[in-house]
Amino acid sequence: MEPLWTEIDHVAIAVRDLDAAAAWYERAFGARVVHREVVERDGVAEALLAVADSYVQLLTPTRDDSPVARFLATRGEGLHHVGYRVADCAAALAAVRAQGGRVIDEAPRPGSRGTTVAFVHPSAAFGTLIELVEDPAA
Repeated sequence: MEPLWTEIDHVAIAVRDLDAAAAWYERAFGARVVHREVVERDGVAEALLAVADSYVQLLTPTRDDSPVARFLATRGEGLHHVGYRVADCAAALAAVRAQGGRVIDEAPRPGSRGTTVAFVHPSAAFGTLIELVEDPAA
């Protein structure tokens, strides 16, 4: 079977203070924010730090009922999910389902920076929340 992913798109870290986290990464690693966006649908604000052709995605909730707000309330700050870049998000999602994997999104949906995304439940991936990311710009 051919791999469905082409590379790691991003590693997402849930934080309480997006500006403080971005400033820390800049001081500690010389990282620069290359993209900021509020994703209303998911109730998050993000800052992307470029690492070669991938990103560290810093996420903070914009409302109390968002998945990231619930994550922070139960687990605290830290690794939230891993995003894998795929050529075809719908095909990758179907492949996960075909293997009996539980998915959060039944169909791909719009993501940040013009991507198409779908989430795979952690129970299907040994405790790791996975985001499938189709990036037309990649």
